[in-house]
Amino acid sequence: MRWQGGNRGGGGIEDRRGGGGGMVAGGGIGVAVLGLIGYFVFGIDPATTTQLASQFGGAGAAQQGEQGTPEDQAGQFVDVVGGNINDVWTSKLDGYERPKVVLYTQGTSTGCGYGQAAMGPFYCPSDSTVYLDLAFWQEMESQLGASGADFARAYVIAHEFGHHVQSLTGDSQRAEQGQRAARSEGEGNRYSVALELQADCYAGVWAANASAASNGQVAVEAGDLEEGLKTANAIGDDTLQRRGGGKVSPESFTHGSSAQRVEWLQRGYQSGDPAVCDTFAQL
Repeated sequence: MRWQGGNRGGGGIEDRRGGGGGMVAGGGIGVAVLGLIGYFVFGIDPATTTQLASQFGGAGAAQQGEQGTPEDQAGQFVDVVGGNINDVWTSKLDGYERPKVVLYTQGTSTGCGYGQAAMGPFYCPSDSTVYLDLAFWQEMESQLGASGADFARAYVIAHEFGHHVQSLTGDSQRAEQGQRAARSEGEGNRYSVALELQADCYAGVWAANASAASNGQVAVEAGDLEEGLKTANAIGDDTLQRRGGGKVSPESFTHGSSAQRVEWLQRGYQSGDPAVCDTFAQL
């Protein structure tokens, strides 16, 4: 993936790495608990974050980090890619507002409660912020067999920005209402799956438009899409359930099967049009 010539300073980065973190007073959010829920699958429901933060000790003290482009390569990558994603969505969605991006280590306070790395990357609608502990890249690759290529990592970031888009369009609220009205857990989970697959599709839309939005400075190159699809396949609910030693239980899916995640990432990329990403039409 081409990115090093891309514009910096457009990703809205706040860097809290090295500023503490870890558990909040009273034990914090248990890593084991969040590990079971997040399992390093990005896009965890922020409502879960808030609920668990309350259960395990509250939101913790407010934290602040350094604003601007980080000096390390990993931080610069997030900044450049995030800025490019913002540029794409500015051209695709009227009234688009850029989210903040917080880089942290182990744990940090958020508008949705106290977040920890065991949750995987997540978006909090209460403060319009994408939260990333960059160690998740290594965890995805070593524990889940996901690709370590740049585009695979960018796909994760673009997925989280997709949740921000859903908050702006009202789809997040629509999913929340559907979950509340659901008559069973399985029925409610269908809305969560629709939300996650749409975010995958939006990641594909970004990838298809990245080059045009940056005059070719950020661009998907040969083999990149395949690396992204490998990652999408590795983090499907059915694949994770098999990896965990359990039986595949479709009614418990919250993010979609491997085949679904691959399909919707491809759909977004092949069309480059967010209009094809109406996963709710299939509910």
